[in-house]
Amino acid sequence: MTTIDPLFDLTGKIALVTGGSRGLGYEMVKAFAAHGADCVVVSRKFDACEAVAEEVRALGRKALALAAHVGKWAEIDAMLETAYAEFGRIDILVNNAGMSPQMPSDEVTEQLFDSVVNLNFKGPFRLASQVAKRMRDGDGGVIINVSSTGGIMPLPGVVPYSASKAALNQIGKSFAREYGPKVRINTLSAGPFLTDIAKAWTPEQRETADNALGRPGLPEEVVTTALYLASPHSSYTTGALLQVDGGTY
Repeated sequence: MTTIDPLFDLTGKIALVTGGSRGLGYEMVKAFAAHGADCVVVSRKFDACEAVAEEVRALGRKALALAAHVGKWAEIDAMLETAYAEFGRIDILVNNAGMSPQMPSDEVTEQLFDSVVNLNFKGPFRLASQVAKRMRDGDGGVIINVSSTGGIMPLPGVVPYSASKAALNQIGKSFAREYGPKVRINTLSAGPFLTDIAKAWTPEQRETADNALGRPGLPEEVVTTALYLASPHSSYTTGALLQVDGGTY
C-alpha cells in the first residue's frame, strides 16, 4: 500500500472533475485518486473519460466515466443525477472544462460567442450552484473553479474567453458567501501550461512566457495547488483566487 501524505489525504472523498480526460483536469484526477479519492471523470467523449477512469481503478479507487457537454444545463443535470445515483454525494467538484478560440473580436460570430460563454461560465454556474446546494444540505464540500490569467489581465483576440473567465472569478467569491460556511469555493487561476493546446503554439511559446519564471508550466505543476484547495488543510481558505501562472505580468 502506498502511504498517503497526511496533508492531502482524500480517502473516502468523491471528486468530480469536468474536462477530466486531458490537460490540467487529467492531472487533477490522477492526483486526487493517488491521494485516496474516488473519481467521476467528465468530458464530451466517453471513451476518453473511460480510459482515465481505468487508470483510477488501477490505483484501487472507484471511478465513473460520464460524457456530457457542460455548456448545456440539461446535460449537466442528467450527468449529476447519474453521479449522485452512483456515489450518493460529491465532496469535491472541479469546474475545469473550458475553451479559448483565438480570433479578432470583429470576426466572432454569435454562435462562437455563445459557445465560449456557455462552456466557460454558464455551465460552471449551473454545475457549481446545483452541487453547492446539495453540499450545503448535506455534509459540506469543496468546489474549485479553474480560471485563467485571461480573467484578470487584458488579452487581445480572446475577449469572450477573458470575459467569461472574469465572470467565473466573480461567482467563486459570490458563491463562497452564498453557500458558506459548509461549502468552500475557490478559484485556481491558471497561467500558460504545456497541455494539449500547446501543440498549436510556436516553439518559442512552448519554451518561454511573459512571467516571472520565464516559462510555461508543466501540467503536473498544478497538482499541489489543487490538492491544497481540495483538502481539509485549506479549511480557512474560501472565496480566494490563487494564481498558478509562474508570476504572469
